[in-house]
Amino acid sequence: MPTKDESLGTIDISETTVTTVASRAINQCYGVVGMSSKNLVNGIANLLSRDSKRGIEVSFENDEITIDVYVIVEYGVRIRAVAESIQNTVKFHVEKSLGLPVHAVNVYVQGLRQSKK
Repeated sequence: MPTKDESLGTIDISETTVTTVASRAINQCYGVVGMSSKNLVNGIANLLSRDSKRGIEVSFENDEITIDVYVIVEYGVRIRAVAESIQNTVKFHVEKSLGLPVHAVNVYVQGLRQSKK
């Protein structure tokens, strides 16, 4: 957890906070159909817990944030463009909201899906 010492006290930012900001940013990106889990075990655990923040892993190192995003992309869109959009959008929103530098946003496309129209 990154900690900032201010003149009035200490500020701690949890992984859940970063995950919430990243999740909302990802939902704004064109071409994202849904979130996925890193592997089958995490997928089953997320189904049982009904975790709305699935598909996002956050790690802190030296007051820098690394975010891993696991997404399902709409079939027929340019995958690289969608992944770059996710990276830029998540980095912008997390840095703007939290005031901490984002070291990396790693996007893992776990599958393609035809969206329902």
